[in-house]
Amino acid sequence: MEIKRFIGGILEANGYVVSDPESGECMIIDPGYRPKVFIQHVKKQELIPRGILLTHHHSDHTGAAEQVRKALDCPVLIHRADADRYGEWVDVLLEGGEGLKLGEERFQVLHTPGHTRGSVCYMFRKSRCCFTGDFVFNVDLGRTDLDDGSEEEMRRSILETADRWAGDIRIYPGHGDDCTMKTVRRINQEFIDIVAAAKR
Repeated sequence: MEIKRFIGGILEANGYVVSDPESGECMIIDPGYRPKVFIQHVKKQELIPRGILLTHHHSDHTGAAEQVRKALDCPVLIHRADADRYGEWVDVLLEGGEGLKLGEERFQVLHTPGHTRGSVCYMFRKSRCCFTGDFVFNVDLGRTDLDDGSEEEMRRSILETADRWAGDIRIYPGHGDDCTMKTVRRINQEFIDIVAAAKR
């Protein structure tokens, strides 16, 4: 699997094009800004776009999705709980737990509320990587003080989902650099504190 990161906007949000070299299929994850860079990359590499995967509803992750969808003629997927503010250009409502395919690799939609009610991660277990949006970053966690955030749900999502990921899983977050879960467990103090508190 090949991963291309694009950084855009004043919040320096990450968007990704994830592709399977054998089939030429790709998924676009969180195109928040600069729709042309996603469109041009897909066309230049002669990739076959299979979908636009959104991790949550915030505009720095969704802002270019409608234009990319129109240009590349592929569906937009978002969790049902985060879809209410978008109109006709959302095609698939996710529940969490779905198994999707990119080439021959299956990947799973994980519902991880906390940053928003409908935050999700996309876990590629064969490739040992996960696209976490604004759930888990390398050095901290997503904010829970926005309109539909929840500190309690974030805590539960960390303990019931992220803390179960093996150390060699590499996370690709919505902001900042990628790293392994081994590194998260060493330098992400918010993550460390939640896990430690649960063990007391």
